[in-house]
This record gives sequence, structure tokens and C-alpha cells, in this order.
Amino acid sequence: MAGAVEEESIFLTELGRRVRHARTLRGLSRKLLSQTSGLSERYIAQLESGQGNVSIILLRRVANAMGVRLDDLIAGESMAPDWPLVRDLLGQASAEQIALAKGILSGQAPARGEAPQPRVAVVGLRGAGKSTLGRRVAERLGWTFVELNAEIERENALSVKEIFAIYGQEGYRRLEQVALRRLTEHPGPLILATSGGIVAEPLTYDLLLQAFFTIWLRARPEEHMQRVRDQGDLATTGDHPSAMQELRAVLASREPLYARASSVVDTSDVPVETMVDRLAAAIEARFGALPAMRHA
Repeated sequence: MAGAVEEESIFLTELGRRVRHARTLRGLSRKLLSQTSGLSERYIAQLESGQGNVSIILLRRVANAMGVRLDDLIAGESMAPDWPLVRDLLGQASAEQIALAKGILSGQAPARGEAPQPRVAVVGLRGAGKSTLGRRVAERLGWTFVELNAEIERENALSVKEIFAIYGQEGYRRLEQVALRRLTEHPGPLILATSGGIVAEPLTYDLLLQAFFTIWLRARPEEHMQRVRDQGDLATTGDHPSAMQELRAVLASREPLYARASSVVDTSDVPVETMVDRLAAAIEARFGALPAMRHA
């Protein structure tokens, strides 16, 4: 009996850790998760610390509020690391694609030899400089610059804030993937600035990595926070004593995902012009000198 109680305690502790990781990965504070799930901050804190039993119905509300699957929170390490991505891909696959996947898994992978397309995506935490640097480098190279959030707003005739209010986190991520798929068909040289949380959605992030030369704009947490302050955009980030602690937690949870990018550009402790030079150099090292192509 004592062994069973110990196993349950370990399960609850691991469950709490996975809930906390999913929350910080998506940049959600306990207060915001409390508001979206309808559960108290105290309950969420107890859940994350593994204290007490948990109702499956309440856990489902937490999962829905974060836009994650309930089985991902429960299964944890029993799943292969790439299982969420494989599951999402299989859910969208045709019978022919599933048959092809079976062939690949059995060791019969198809040959690939496509030339890389001149499409670049910049990823990173809020304050990394994705929009500022992406726009500057696009102007220098004569490429098209696109901000993914602006595309989502244009395609849906709603602001990002309104999309979250109407459809929630899951709805926004669905619209984000639709917009990204359309941009994978863009014909000319393109630099895309993404949202900081795009890495939290396995299928969307894998699509980005496959279709774009992806560059992580890396900076120290203190620089991220200072840049957000300088922009006067603290409405969602907050400017309270725990803001830096929360930012560090989000960055720590996302760093392994940002590190999957094809290239890294460090923007810490250097002037903006140096950041622009570094980003342009990373792109030119990949694609060489491409002819400028401007689109209306």
C-alpha cells in the first residue's frame, strides 16, 4: 500500500511539473491561466506543486485554457519526444501520405534534392528584435518583409487581441498555422518575423523549420525586458517584481526549441546596426547574393 501511495505522489509531482512547463512555455502567468480557465490561482499553484489529488474535469479545463491536449499532460515521459508532432501530422494526412509514412518508417525513405528557397524566418522571445531587425535587413537586401501577426490580423479582419478574446489560445494557433502555410508558397525572397510562442506548437514550428531558413535572435533576459520597457509595451509582460523571474522561466522553457533553428544570431550588448549586420551576414552566408525582388 505504501508503495502505491508513493507512486501516486510521484505521478502528481510529475503532472504538476508538466503543467508548469506547458504554462511557462506559452508565456502564461498563473494569474492569466486562472482567468482563462476559471480556476483559482491557489488551485493552479497546488496543481503545479503536486499537492493533493486532482479532478480530471478541472485538469481538462487547465489543458483547454493552455491550448494543449489533456493526454500530453498525463502521459508525459511515456511518449516519444516527437510523438505530439507525429500525431498531429497523422491527423491531417491522407491515406496515401500515411502509406508513404509507413514506407519511410520501414527504412524506405524517398530521395530529396530540392534547392533551398530564399525564405527566412526569425524566432525568439519578445524583445529579441524580430520585427525591427527583420524589417531593416529586408530593406537592405531588397527582400519582402512580413510580420506573421500582421498577416493573421489581415486575413481574419481582427486584431490578435480580439482573436484571443473570441477564439482563445487554441484558435489563435490554428489561424497562425493557416497563415504560415500560405506564406510557404511565397514566390520571392522573404523575411518573416514570427511570434515568440510559435515554438510551443509542434506542427506549426516543424512547418516553419522545414519551409524557412530559421534564425534564432538570442539575447540575455535582462535585454529582452529592457527592450520591452523601451518600447512601452508592458501591458502583457508586466512591470512587477516577479516579471523578470517569469521571463527567465519562459526563456528557459523555450531555449531548447529556439535552438532547433538553423542559425543563431546573438544580439546581446551590441548596437542595432551591429545586430542588422549580423542578421544580414547569416542570411547571405546561406543564400549568397540574391537579386533584390520588391513586391507591392
